[in-house]
Amino acid sequence: MIRSYFGIAKNPFATDDAITLLAQQQEIFDILLSHCQIHGLSLVVGLPGTGKSLIKTALKRHDTKRLVLPTISRTLHTYHNTLRILCQAFEIDFDGSDHKCERKLIDEAFALNRAHKMIAPVIDDAHYMSIECLRKIRLLVEDFPKNHNLILIGHPCLTAKLGLSVNADIHSRITYSVELKPLAPDDTLAFIHAQLDLAGLGHNVFTDQALNLIVLSCEGILRRVRNLCIGSLLEAVRDQTRTVGLEQVNRVLRQPHWKKEYDAPAPVSLVR
Repeated sequence: MIRSYFGIAKNPFATDDAITLLAQQQEIFDILLSHCQIHGLSLVVGLPGTGKSLIKTALKRHDTKRLVLPTISRTLHTYHNTLRILCQAFEIDFDGSDHKCERKLIDEAFALNRAHKMIAPVIDDAHYMSIECLRKIRLLVEDFPKNHNLILIGHPCLTAKLGLSVNADIHSRITYSVELKPLAPDDTLAFIHAQLDLAGLGHNVFTDQALNLIVLSCEGILRRVRNLCIGSLLEAVRDQTRTVGLEQVNRVLRQPHWKKEYDAPAPVSLVR
């Protein structure tokens, strides 16, 4: 709808096209790649919507002939099922016992090593995974050749979870950790302009007042920025206008899921 109305070829703020990382994301991306060569265990944490998935997607699309990136996203499973998800990510047969699956994974890792490929297994939403399952995976990759980097992606609570003394065996092996922070207002504005450029839209499609409201409302969270901009563009299409102003942005912000906790009405029992 947006493409046809504005006469553009690409969806604005799309995540399935070419990934353009911000400067801080590019730095994390480069460091993660370098740790693939030193037998690393990396920790990438941040609040929901701060750009962790963008970094993961950029890694998956980077030099697929040299970098293998098996990903586990369904982290609420038992180790038995998680092991088979990992086998599926490596595109190998997962029939048989856990021991046989582990042996196949190790053999595949060495085969990739002989083919001069780096391995970066990614556990997304790792804060949901039980610590025993995570510990078994860590022990499994210990038998991989040294050209790998196990990357754990999750919420900030994952750092505290691994910092407990009972989990020192995992924590002590972390070679790199970073927490993605919300963007500053200027960086948020630069992100919006960059996304408009990628889609072939002019910066003037959003008025200055609309941009200021978007930056203020999203508090530097990239996913909120994307959703609010797309929602506002859809409202512009409905209004048959080529410019997104305060009216369109405010109409999106009035939707219930945009309300903050302090904006919600008090419970009836507390109203006097």
